[in-house]
Amino acid sequence: MEKYLVMGNPIEHSQSPFIHQFFSKQTGIEYGYGRLLVPLGEFDKTASHFFSNGGRGANVTVPFKEDAFRFVDKLTDRAKACGAVNSIVKLEDGSFLGDNTDGQGLILDLARLDFIVPNKVKSVLVIGAGGATRGILLPLLDYDCDITLTNRTFAKAEQLVKEFSQFGTIRAIAAEEVADRHYDLIINASASSMTNDLPPIPNDVYGFETACYDLYYQTGMTSFLYNALKHGSTRLSDGLGMLVGQAAYAFELWYELVPDINPVLNVLRERLNQ
Repeated sequence: MEKYLVMGNPIEHSQSPFIHQFFSKQTGIEYGYGRLLVPLGEFDKTASHFFSNGGRGANVTVPFKEDAFRFVDKLTDRAKACGAVNSIVKLEDGSFLGDNTDGQGLILDLARLDFIVPNKVKSVLVIGAGGATRGILLPLLDYDCDITLTNRTFAKAEQLVKEFSQFGTIRAIAAEEVADRHYDLIINASASSMTNDLPPIPNDVYGFETACYDLYYQTGMTSFLYNALKHGSTRLSDGLGMLVGQAAYAFELWYELVPDINPVLNVLRERLNQ
């Protein structure tokens, strides 16, 4: 059995084994990495079996990130803040440390793209108030971003603002009112692109000076990015780099080293567009 793997349901689509095999070759650190289909309702049982049989670390994907949050013994600050765990490491004393590297993976990719710059406040519109949004808010606030949050169900956006306002500048605005402000960056953290729909915001928010980032990725441009391009935004990216970035920080949790994401990202992009 591999000492590291990704756990989820479904899991056959996961790019994590390919990414970590690439990291292994890049860093010279040899480690087996696989994927494990977890039956619904059996995360604790499956994780306990994996770790009791030599497992050292795991990535966790949908729908088990909240199960992983409850499974571990200790949490990083960012995992505590978002209430979900996507990376687990078994410590020398046998306890489990849970982390959430999604937000840091996003920051790594945004910095790579020059969508955010250190020590420069960026006005950021985040669309959505679900689990994906919860995972990225703290890292964005730590990066001194000024965040406006909007969501189809406004009460959910307001609730997140209450939870995260202690960490930085964040406000909730109804979708129809977001065009009243200028944004350096718009992040679509909603599920709209998965169904080829558009988030419920006015097209006035897009423009040449506004970068747009979709957490979702697919072959070709997502519906959100295509609409942004039609309305004047030219600095566009999907979330493939975030996927590789969160894997890089999971690697750091296990080996105290952050691998370069660019080589594997380029290969993944080529594979995706074939």
